[in-house]
Amino acid sequence: MCAVPTGTAVSTARLRLELADIVRAHGDAYRRTHRLVSVQRRALHAIETCRTATLGGHRETCDRCGAVRITYNSCRNRHCPKCQTLTKERWLAARRADLLPIPYFHVVFTLPHGLNALAQGNPRVIYTLLFRAAADTLLAFGRDPRHLGGTIGITAILHTWGQTLSQHLHLHCLVTGGALAGDASRWIAGRSAFLFPVRALSTVFRAKYLAALRGAFDAGQLTFAGGTAKLADRRAFTGALGELRATDWIVYAKRPFAGPEQVLDYLGRYTHRVALSNDRLVAHGDGHVCFRWKDYADHDRVKILTLDTDEFLRRFLLHVVPRGFMRIRHFGLLANRTRRETLTRCRDLLGQPPTEDAPPESVAVLLHRLTGLDVARCPVCRGGRMQITALVVRVSSPPDTS
Repeated sequence: MCAVPTGTAVSTARLRLELADIVRAHGDAYRRTHRLVSVQRRALHAIETCRTATLGGHRETCDRCGAVRITYNSCRNRHCPKCQTLTKERWLAARRADLLPIPYFHVVFTLPHGLNALAQGNPRVIYTLLFRAAADTLLAFGRDPRHLGGTIGITAILHTWGQTLSQHLHLHCLVTGGALAGDASRWIAGRSAFLFPVRALSTVFRAKYLAALRGAFDAGQLTFAGGTAKLADRRAFTGALGELRATDWIVYAKRPFAGPEQVLDYLGRYTHRVALSNDRLVAHGDGHVCFRWKDYADHDRVKILTLDTDEFLRRFLLHVVPRGFMRIRHFGLLANRTRRETLTRCRDLLGQPPTEDAPPESVAVLLHRLTGLDVARCPVCRGGRMQITALVVRVSSPPDTS
């Protein structure tokens, strides 16, 4: 078992253990003894083969001393802890052009845990309804003349996990602190201290979500099995909705950001995060995995949680989203179809100079900016440049995940 007991406070020093090590050691056994959907199998295969000969790569040769280096390909799976940094940075570069010179607010919509089991069997439906209900709620408050009376902009990011890898379905929303008037004639500034009353947001969000969930049931869009099988009966489902309606739903609003730099910092921390990063792993052995978690109920102390390996993998796989599902979505002023035209009008009204899309950075340039390392520099002679001279083919093909 891991040497550090559960609940012990620890430092946050980085260790070298990776999620890939755990999957390589236990993935095959887990796949043989558990029923997984194809997207979960793909995620495990991608994580364990990332940057290995299995995925192929290329040979680089120094143009001065002739030193040779083999570099293997990344899996690019969005659930792999090693493959999100570059994707995140490129996404952030694109979002810089969208920022307006206004306050932004951070609002979090959380689904009650009573929906967790239903979400496991119907993730695409449950997650889609979360986006829809939260966005519709915010847009409705924005259009209400008692608040703003115009169209706000929203970037919504789905997270499905808590600090201990438990199921915790919530949506982080970055919301403009103002709105564009319906006739686009003026910019309507919001209040400086808060955007909308959270208790009212919670009530409307709950009503919109439960109405949409009832609609999904009536349309036959939900499947029921195992612990949720009884909900296939209309009377039982109606009773479950009644219980959910009787509970308080949590909507949390943080203080507004101080400026664009804080907005980008927020986006960088929340957008391309995976359920568990490698730097939180502490140890793995004797059928157990230990990882760090932050106990918000205990003054944010960092502690160690020890899980059986099967339970650890089960919890991690809870957060593999359906294939093709968009975890980041934009609404209102930021809706993809009209974003460029709408933001141009907002900048005109706010007196902000027009922005130009920056050309995408190469991997080498991006890594140099992030780490200060010149990956094209020869590690042997230190003066030459590494040039790609040959491709390294895959040593095997991906497994059948159908």
